[in-house]
Amino acid sequence: MDSLAKIAQWPVDNASAGVVRADGTVAGTYGAPDRRYPLASVTKPLAAYAVLVAWEEGALELDDPAGPEGATVRHLLAHTSGLAFDAPKVTAPPGTRRIYSNAGFEALGEALTKAAGIPFAEYARQAVLEPLGMADTTLDGSPAADGVSTVADLLRFAAELQAPRLLHPSTVATATSVAFPGLSGVLPGYGRQVPNDWGLGFEIRDSKTPHWTGSGSSPATFGHFGQSGTFLWVDPAARAACVVLTDRPFGEWAIREWPGLTDAVLAELPTAG
Repeated sequence: MDSLAKIAQWPVDNASAGVVRADGTVAGTYGAPDRRYPLASVTKPLAAYAVLVAWEEGALELDDPAGPEGATVRHLLAHTSGLAFDAPKVTAPPGTRRIYSNAGFEALGEALTKAAGIPFAEYARQAVLEPLGMADTTLDGSPAADGVSTVADLLRFAAELQAPRLLHPSTVATATSVAFPGLSGVLPGYGRQVPNDWGLGFEIRDSKTPHWTGSGSSPATFGHFGQSGTFLWVDPAARAACVVLTDRPFGEWAIREWPGLTDAVLAELPTAG
């Protein structure tokens, strides 16, 4: 795709990117698709997918208690457990505020480990990474932020999100629909959003502004970005997904460059517009 060539003008040393259509065909790539990058918070959708597999397998229930008192697996996935951003400190009653929380995903990893009887990273490897052929991806360490992967592997995951094989399509639809609607909160890097809509492990664009996707992105667009300069979005209206991994931490450069790239990709897709 010619649109991906815009990345060559970005102030980064290394970047890799790709676009995959809903039918699983790769529309284009940029850079080295097999270069491994730290994912930062793009780890979270992979962690969430492992939890959803565990739910379908009956290892746990979304409404099982997990995290702080009164919270559930569902609250942790939707960033509504009340836990603080980066510490196991309760700052609100469960279900009352959208507080983006790394600590919540740490608690989620603990809940999955207990339910499955094996460490979170091993369960995720067996349940998600191996079945999707994501051989260059590891989720060792924090389920909130310590994943390492490649564009080639994440395009496989993005294809799965559009045409699920590991999960029933209704499960993915639930995960990518708004959970606990109407809650406001801060979207890291972009300020307070009213509402700040999330699904179960996936941020949902809706009408948020400013936002890291494009002005042409549909409200149904979902995904995640990471502080390591990474993102993955799926736009159901465009029937496509885009993955970008870089080696420069998120900052003003990303706020400036990412929306334009997204709009250029969407404009180039035959089904976009």
